[in-house]
This record gives sequence, structure tokens and C-alpha cells, in this order.
Amino acid sequence: MRKYRLKNLDCASCAVKIEEELKKQDGVRFAMVNFATSELIVDAENKEKVVEAVKRVEPDVDVEEVWDDHDHEGANAREIVPILISGLLFVAGLLLGESLHSTPVLEYGLFLTAYLVAGWRVLRKAAGNLARGKVFDENFLMTIATLGAIAIHEMPEAVGVMLFFRVGEFFQDLAVGRSRRSIKALLEIKPTYANLKVNGEVVRVRPEDVSVGDVIVVKPGERIPLDGVIVKGSTVVDASALTGESVPRSVEEGSEVLSGMVNLSGLIEVRVTRPFRDSAVSKILQLVEEASGRKAKAERFITRFARYYTPAVIALAGMVAVLPPVLTGSPFEPWIYRALVLLVISCPCALVLSVPLSYFASIGRSAREEVLIKGANFVDVLNSTEIVAFDKTGTLTKGKFSVSKIVPKNGFSEDEVLMLAAVAEVNSNHPIARSIVEALGERMEAMEPESYREISGRGVIAKVDGKEIVVGNDALMHELGIEHDSCDVGGTAVHVGVDGRYAGYIVVEDEVKEDAERAVRELKELGCRVVMVTGDSEEVARRVAERLGIDEYHAELLPEGKVSVVEGLKKNGKVAFAGDGINDAPVIAAADVGIAMGGLGSDASIDVADVVIMDDMPSKVPRSIAFARRTQRIVWQNIGFALAVKGFFIALGSVGIATMWEAVIADVGVTLIAVLNAMRLLR
Repeated sequence: MRKYRLKNLDCASCAVKIEEELKKQDGVRFAMVNFATSELIVDAENKEKVVEAVKRVEPDVDVEEVWDDHDHEGANAREIVPILISGLLFVAGLLLGESLHSTPVLEYGLFLTAYLVAGWRVLRKAAGNLARGKVFDENFLMTIATLGAIAIHEMPEAVGVMLFFRVGEFFQDLAVGRSRRSIKALLEIKPTYANLKVNGEVVRVRPEDVSVGDVIVVKPGERIPLDGVIVKGSTVVDASALTGESVPRSVEEGSEVLSGMVNLSGLIEVRVTRPFRDSAVSKILQLVEEASGRKAKAERFITRFARYYTPAVIALAGMVAVLPPVLTGSPFEPWIYRALVLLVISCPCALVLSVPLSYFASIGRSAREEVLIKGANFVDVLNSTEIVAFDKTGTLTKGKFSVSKIVPKNGFSEDEVLMLAAVAEVNSNHPIARSIVEALGERMEAMEPESYREISGRGVIAKVDGKEIVVGNDALMHELGIEHDSCDVGGTAVHVGVDGRYAGYIVVEDEVKEDAERAVRELKELGCRVVMVTGDSEEVARRVAERLGIDEYHAELLPEGKVSVVEGLKKNGKVAFAGDGINDAPVIAAADVGIAMGGLGSDASIDVADVVIMDDMPSKVPRSIAFARRTQRIVWQNIGFALAVKGFFIALGSVGIATMWEAVIADVGVTLIAVLNAMRLLR
């Protein structure tokens, strides 16, 4: 998979055509053109085929391999000067007015000069497209419309339409360029260089050129370019761009650091543990960039619509130009003029440009707020989400358990109960198991169970010194026939049995996240039904649900039980499930949109989820849904506005009320307004 920059790509419909052309080529396995960033991501056998395909559609576009972040955007003097010269000649022609009519040579000379200066680039592109048999683009349509105006001696109209078209393109480029820069600024976390230590000297290189095992030097104020472990020095790092942590963290020798973090204080040396393509920051940027390839319904609708809209309007223009004069015997000239008005309004630029830009801006802005949305299609699903299901542990609660109470039974002591449970759980990675092991602390002997079996959703069975130790929940005790206490405690009761005899229970408590209650409240305000699913006991689930204001919960569920609950909820509407992305992988996959909490450090969560909330805040779930709804409103505002204006002018043009001037101003104006409306998502 390679990434290229498409320099001089200034036409949204051309971006769609380039993507479609590439997908037809043999040897091209994947192709995606992102007009919002002027980038092409393609999986092809060689670059030459890619360049040839791009040039066939748009000869002026240069295909450059992406090596750096140099900004090629922005208007320059070459674009402004022709507009100014043409504008001056056009104004001179209008001022001379009547006197020019008496000298046709001077009139044609002045207006044609203004026309060629303003429209040379458009005419050249139209000729190239015609030679390749591609006639349904704005350059060809504008050329036919203006040449038609010249043919019926509407010289000022021809020049005015071409001039306003170029002015509109100029301002459109400015608006799109600004939005591109804004989106790139939102994602400006990619390090541009690395200080590589070679034979005692420091050499500045690209992060992509650093290998695993190399040592890099990071100075105060620099962004850490690659993932690694500190081998020398200590410092304080700002990880807010990656994890949303507002408080800088201290790191020292042996600490892991991630690309994208900012070194705030000391000089450190870092041994690289992952190549740049697999680093944390690279994954984030790749997710956001590739998200544009997963198109939303509105984008797919616009692509199909554009395919038929322009030919349909051209066919209508042809009928308007020919049928009325033939059928009624009226002069051709006024009907040809009406047809030319239709040609001017027949390009769907506003739609083809603003709709993808809206989704990309939404994804970019969300990424800046530590929410990674993997595709525009998931923005659609978030918009229509009616039910939000949360896992409890690690999602609504902090997942940082601590032992609050030990209740021994049948002659066992507190220390014995804790020791037996800790030894049995020593190989488990479950948060509750880790808290029990940590509670024993330094008293933990170097003991390994002779055998160990983890029973998903229930607990563990281990053999220690010939004794069978059972550590788990109420369900496991019932399953093994061990008589035990029925506990009504504030936390989670972990029961311990030894050779079928009940030894007691340990109470482990988890802390509710600070913003969990706000998340539930805001979801209800959005009209979403909130459900909690957990493998924890009925009593613990009830207490957490009551505290957070959750009316519906399902407790004591195994992973497959959570999937069944979500499948049942899906019968009543679109379901989003928020969990940790590892233990909850099956249920995240089962939901209409899966949300992984705090997934930056977990490859599993990034792979399985549709949305990754990097800073582990449940309040980002309602915020993401609200932002998706705002995105959807703006998308359909643009679609409705553009279709209404174009439909209005098609009607006016057909009956001879609208002029070509008004049509081109409307066409350019609606595009600019739609782009500016889409850019509101960046604020």
C-alpha cells in the first residue's frame, strides 16, 4: 500500500473519476482518492500504471510520492494574474458598450482576448477530455456553454460566465485549501524527523528510516518520533495528543514512550521497539486517513447521483435547444440561450465536493478530541444510534480494583484466604485477579501452581501443593457444588474453596469514573436508551446502575451472554456497545457500532472496534453521537440546498427567465456556501 500526493487536484468530481479509473486497472488491488487531503492511497504493482491512469483522467495532476508534509496548497500569482487581466478587459468592453457594436473586429478582439485569458486553462482541459471521450465534466460543459454564447453573439455573457467561473474556482480553491490545512492541523501529531545516534554522533533522519533496536535522542521540546523504551535519562512527557491525559507524566529509564508524545524537560535516549509504520501515531493517522475509504450512505448517493445528473441535464438542454423551435417554428437563438443556461448549472460540484469534505472534517475533528472513527459509514451509524450498551468494568468504572475486605470461614485465617487466592490467580490477567495478587504484595512467595485452568466469566481452578484451589464467583461455586455464603456486599465477592471446602470470600471494589454519570445523563438527553451489561454479580450491577441512573442492566453474563443481549437489543434499533475491546471483542463485533475505550495501548481494541475512545472517558460516547448528528445535519443541509438551487435555476433557465450570468453565480455560490458550511465542523 503506497501513498501519493495528487498535486494540482482542484476538482472534486475529478477525484471520483480518478478513483474509478484506477479501480478498473489490472494489478490495482485497492485505490482510494481523498480529495480533502489531495492524497491517493493505492495498492498497485507499479507506480507507472498509477501515473498513467491518473493522467488519463486529469493530465494536469502530478503524482508525487509522500515523503514530507510540505504544503503545496494555496492560490498564487499565476492564478490571480489571468483573472485580473481578463477582468480589466471585460470591464473595458462593458464601458465601451455601444461604440464597440459599430466596430465588430474591435469588439470580438477585446472580448475574445478577455475570454482566452480567463478560460485558457478550462479550454485546454476540455480539449484533452474531449480527445479521451470524457465530456461530462465542468470544463467541457463551461466550454460548450461559452462557445455557444459567442456563436449567438452574446460576447459579454460568454466572457462574464468564464470569468465568474474562474473567480469561483479561485475562491473555491482558497476555501478547500483552508479546510485541508485545518484538517491537517487537527492531526498535526506526526513527527517529521528523528535524531538517530550513529557511532556516538547524532544524525537527523526521517522516522521511516529508523530500524528496531536503533537508539534515538529526543531533546526537550521535541516530539518523540517512534515507540520505544528509555535507555538513558528521565523527563516529563505530554501525552495529551495521543491519550487525552491532561497531566504530563514522569518517565525514566525502562519506561515505555510512544511516538507523538512531547518531551517537556530532560534529554533522553530511546531504544526503538517498533518501526514507524507500526507506531502509535502512525496507526492513528492511518486510521483517520483510511476512514475516508469507508463511504457513508450520503457519499454513495452523491456518487451515483452525479453519474446521472449531468448527462440528464445535458439531454434536457439538447431538447430545450431543438424541440421547441422545430415543433413551434420559433427562432432557434433564444432556445439555444436557454439550453446554454442549463449547461452552466449542470455540474454537481457543490455536492461532490462538500459531502466527502463534511465527513472527513468530522473524522478529523473527532480524532483531535481523542475519538477515532474508522469510517464515514460509522458516522452514519452513530447518527442513528438509539441504544447504547456499556460494559461495566473498565468502561463505566475505572477497572482499578482493590481488596477492601477478607471474610474467612471454616477455620481459615484472612492471610490464608488471601494467600491461596493470590497463588491460584498469579497467572491471570483479569483486573480482579491482579488486585488480589497486588494485595498480597511482598508476602507473595515464589510459588507457581502445578496446574491452572481459567474458566471464562467464572474464575480459576488451580492445583497448589497438591490441593485444588477454586477462586471465582457465585456461579462457579454452584457449578462445583461448594457450599458458600450468599454475600450482600458493596463490591464484588470472590469466593475461595480448598479441596471442595469453603475457605471464605474476598471483597474487591471498583471505583466509578468521574464522568460516567454525566455520560448516562447526556445520552438520555439525546433520546438514547442506556443499558449496562456485566459479568459481575446482580448486587454489584444493581448498585452501580442505581448510582449512575441506568434503568436497565443485565448481570452475571458470560461473553456469549453479552452477545445475546446485544443481539436482542438490535431488534429495537441501532445499538452501540462500549467496552474495553479485548475481553469484550465478541460483543463489540456484534453491535452495529463497536466502541473501544482507552484502546491506544491495545492492538486488539484498535482492530476490533469501529470507534476508539483513546482517553477512556465514557462521556465521549454521547459527545460522538451528538457530533455525528451535527455532521449528518450539515451533510443534508448541503445536499438539500444545492439540489434546491440547481432545480430552481433549471426551471428558470428552461422558461427563459434566468441568464447565464445568474446561473454561473448560482453554481459557484452554492459550491462556496456548501464548502464553508462543511468547514463549520472544524470549529
